[in-house]
Amino acid sequence: MTRSAPQRGFPNAEFEARTEAAQAGMAEAGLDGLLVMSEPEVRYFTGFQTLFWQSPTRPWFVFVPASGKPIAVIPEIGAALMRTCWIDDIRTWSAPNPQDDGISLLRDLLAPLAAQGARIGLPKGHETALRMPLADWERLMAALPGMQVRDATGLMQGLRMIKSDAEIEKLRHICAIGSATFDHVPDFVEVGQPLDEIFRAFKRAALGLGADDVPYLVGSAAPGGYVDVISPPSARPLQHRDVLMMDTGCVWDGYFCDFDRNWAIGAGGDAAQRAYDVLWRATEAGLAAAQPGHTCRDVFVAMSGVIGELDESGGDIGRLGHGLGMQLTEQPSHAAFDETVLAQNMVLTLEPSLSYGGGLMMVHEENIVVRADGAELLSRRAPAALPVLR
Repeated sequence: MTRSAPQRGFPNAEFEARTEAAQAGMAEAGLDGLLVMSEPEVRYFTGFQTLFWQSPTRPWFVFVPASGKPIAVIPEIGAALMRTCWIDDIRTWSAPNPQDDGISLLRDLLAPLAAQGARIGLPKGHETALRMPLADWERLMAALPGMQVRDATGLMQGLRMIKSDAEIEKLRHICAIGSATFDHVPDFVEVGQPLDEIFRAFKRAALGLGADDVPYLVGSAAPGGYVDVISPPSARPLQHRDVLMMDTGCVWDGYFCDFDRNWAIGAGGDAAQRAYDVLWRATEAGLAAAQPGHTCRDVFVAMSGVIGELDESGGDIGRLGHGLGMQLTEQPSHAAFDETVLAQNMVLTLEPSLSYGGGLMMVHEENIVVRADGAELLSRRAPAALPVLR
């Protein structure tokens, strides 16, 4: 049974607090405004949630001024939904319009600031994208002489790394749904069943338990272990002595879970059982290291120290987890290069992986929230030994 669902959406106070925090960060960075145009950032400041982002045809813009509410510059097709959100200033155009897809509206909004030589923040760094045609961006900048554009990646990612209590409850809820779905796997998995049928059964189970969608489900099954963790399913029948892995990102009210589970079919084999044991203990080390004041590198080192008991990859194991929230993967990364300091209310994945058996691999993943006294699991902890499906 999954716990009762939180309330959908957020009260206006949530968006007011996010905007005020952004404006405080802007003041500290010497910025006169912040321009965002990707789905998570637009939703972060407005609450505007729609699957229409799947269409690449139209750009969407939200400007956060130095004071006051954000301003939306969006296609008219989104106006009715945006009016249900907390902001008041919504400027629209008939889109698509390749000759002027909101550019003149955006120019008019920013022109007074450009005349003052204002500094505008725009996410430019890792895991960001300019969600508009480059030619339109160049036209906009040419129309705004004097405008100074500064990188606001750190500001934006820093805001989103720390979740509110209301966000954490949504994440807890979808993690509970994901955990309950994995609990049902023995009910619909059997030898001889094609892997793609298993994946469809998993999605049906997750939706039946309350997930809004299952946009991410990958995995593999092969004798003794698998060699790939991002593939769509094939029609290959499940076989005795396979190791089956499924990794899911289910969504509820716009927030993701992201964790996987492993099973042995009939019998796991000594190598797979050993790999699973090492990864389970590596996750324990990650849980212990995920303390406020520690860094992502500290968590990486703690987990990789255990992985080193068995890993055959020579240490080239990339990151061992990441942030989680409105996107399946967010900043920061548990990696040797990431010195981000952990803080309360960060929601993270712990994702140790290793190579074994001459080319096989295994991944284990859990979802946590960082609390004052350490890590709190959001996903239900996997069993300590590799589970066997008969």
